[in-house]
Amino acid sequence: MQYKRFDNTIFVRIDKGEEILEQIKVLAEAENIKLASVSALGATNDFTVGVFKTEEKKYYANHFTGNFEIVSLTGTINTLNGEFYTHIHMSAGNDRGEVFGGHLNRAMVSATCEMVVTVVEGRVDRRFDEEIGLNLLRF
Repeated sequence: MQYKRFDNTIFVRIDKGEEILEQIKVLAEAENIKLASVSALGATNDFTVGVFKTEEKKYYANHFTGNFEIVSLTGTINTLNGEFYTHIHMSAGNDRGEVFGGHLNRAMVSATCEMVVTVVEGRVDRRFDEEIGLNLLRF
């Protein structure tokens, strides 16, 4: 991964063979990011996304391999109990135009991933909500 910071905006290139969520964490720790929005596009050949079933309070994962274009990757960097936390969703399309997506669990970059991170001054922590079953933003 390589990146360049311009005030509160960071342009990032995640390279072939690197895992996206791992690199977001490396960046957040290196730049001391506690709150930011993330958007990206690129290519992946191995990714897992999940869907949260609210009635069960449980995630179900779908794993995909092959040639996929990341058509949308969006989310946040913030904290949970003061520690790094990220919430990212991703959609990726295959060579037939079929798109699959959900909550990002893991994605390996197959060519490149171009990401823009917009850092926000301040903090928004999360806490686990028993009723919903998720780590929700706490203001």
